[in-house]
Amino acid sequence: MKTGMYLVGSAGPAEIVEQARAASRAGLDSAYVGQVLSWDALTLVALCASAVPGIELGTAVVPTYPRHPIALAGQVLTAQAVADTQITVGVGPSHQALMEGVFGYRYDRPARHIREYLTALIPLLRGEAVKVRGETVTAIGHLDAPVSITPSVLLAALGPVMLRVAGELTDGTVTTWTGPRTVADHIVPRISAAASTAGRPAPRVVCGVIMSVTGDPDRVRADLDAQLGFAGDFPAYRAVLDREGLRGVAETVIAGDEATVERELRRYADAGATELVVGLAGEPAEQARGLALVSALRTAL
Repeated sequence: MKTGMYLVGSAGPAEIVEQARAASRAGLDSAYVGQVLSWDALTLVALCASAVPGIELGTAVVPTYPRHPIALAGQVLTAQAVADTQITVGVGPSHQALMEGVFGYRYDRPARHIREYLTALIPLLRGEAVKVRGETVTAIGHLDAPVSITPSVLLAALGPVMLRVAGELTDGTVTTWTGPRTVADHIVPRISAAASTAGRPAPRVVCGVIMSVTGDPDRVRADLDAQLGFAGDFPAYRAVLDREGLRGVAETVIAGDEATVERELRRYADAGATELVVGLAGEPAEQARGLALVSALRTAL
């Protein structure tokens, strides 16, 4: 199983680039940037690619509704032109509360939207012209942006319908707030079956996990709950939490000493994850211990 790290920084792009360097020095395979209401994820990927060659870079994830597929394809191909390894673009429809409440888009038939969106995006990333006139997406044209490496596309898929779309059309899925039981019993079987039926290769299953090597796991979980506990109210996340029998997203955090964290990380490998992307939580010293542990385990998971 490959190992990667989420790049998270509020101080600015330079901090993100430095975290990518730290991930590379630790020997990790990849580094991913999220798209929130802050710095642009694909611009950060391009910056990291130019400053930190050799590490695989990606987004997890870019919401589709605010970005037309032709525009997003242009961003992805620009980042890919800078990178010496394959870029992974993780995309997803995000959540109704955000897309309607913040951006003002109608969050209507998200699975239909995603299928039409990917039908346009994926050929564009291969350098092909598209002519898509769907119910939710219209995209007609091509991009004059040749690259030597075709980017990889992942779909943030948690429910059965989205997992089917991911298996049929993309290289795999990228998940968050999912425990190993959900990965083993729900994510892997559904997306693998869809990919097999579509005649596609075995899918990538990239699992995002928040972790901390700490002597005070209750503090780490309480801090995360205060920052991100609201995510448990989003229907897609609520469904996977219910599958695990968890009350909130903070309970998905892997926290404890090195032996405890290693044991829990191994459960994802056993569940069928192909790549684990860790978000390091806690105080700076705890994050350093966490990165050291993931570095030590990178060939053992």
